[in-house]
Amino acid sequence: MYEYKFVETSLGGLFSPSTYKETINSYAVDGWKLVQVLPLEYNGYGKPKSYEIIFERPVLEGKSEV
Repeated sequence: MYEYKFVETSLGGLFSPSTYKETINSYAVDGWKLVQVLPLEYNGYGKPKSYEIIFERPVLEGKSEV
């Protein structure tokens, strides 16, 4: 059985730095595996503005889902 985590992030912009690489690396340290990256919003030019990153990891034996 797996548990999933959904994290919203952005690619950054002219004045805001990107956080997606740091987000993926920080979850990987905790045992989460990257499953998929989905665009959520687009700007007027059709470029994605924000993304949802989906992670999974096996549920540890004896751990109850909340």
